Amino acid sequence: MDRDHDTPPRSSEARVTDLVRERVGRSGDRPLFVGVAGGSGSGKTTVVERIMSGLAPHPVTLIHHDSYYFDYGHLTLEERAEVNFDHPASLETSLLVEHLDRLAGGRVVDVPRYDFKTHTRSPETRSATPTPVVIVDGILVLADREIRRRLDIKIFVDTDADIRFIRRLRRDIEQRGRSLDSVVQQYTNTVRPMHLDFVEPSKRYADVIVPIGGENDVAIDMVVTKLREVLDPTTR
Repeated sequence: MDRDHDTPPRSSEARVTDLVRERVGRSGDRPLFVGVAGGSGSGKTTVVERIMSGLAPHPVTLIHHDSYYFDYGHLTLEERAEVNFDHPASLETSLLVEHLDRLAGGRVVDVPRYDFKTHTRSPETRSATPTPVVIVDGILVLADREIRRRLDIKIFVDTDADIRFIRRLRRDIEQRGRSLDSVVQQYTNTVRPMHLDFVEPSKRYADVIVPIGGENDVAIDMVVTKLREVLDPTTR
């Protein structure tokens, strides 16, 4: 698997293309792991959906880092509201890493199901199978060294803070039953400072940076093209 590095992201599209091709060539028979990171509300979901759509009809396994939040059912609702869910310590990343290794070995894993309204894990899990391409998404995917070591292609979705905040505000109110005041308070107290401490610095590990909230056709098409070369060798 790819070695972790501290060098800045490639600025030249040609160099990024060569890097992706090299890593794709080294993946062998195991799944090719693609990490998609970026701030909350950056447009990661859009990028992931476009990659998966571009690879159809080939199956792609999607793993959300968010599914691995610890179960806070032992805390009161008030105490759960005080948990910093944007800090790496709030996630059971070691379990995610274990699952990535199992998928790399061709084994099925049971991914946790997380309830964001109650901050608890469901007793039920989701079965994830090893497919030729496995996408791992989450705000902290590139902030953790053990995850990075297992990724073949690292993507960072780069979006302005005001756009990210508006998207998060709508999502948390409409999908997670949050109040306006609670979303603003969480953003001010934890989301923004954790983004500056962990998420933004992780951008330097990215092989491909997708600006404008996942609407950069060139960057996404480049990644899809290289992945299809693995899935469809005759197209090379």
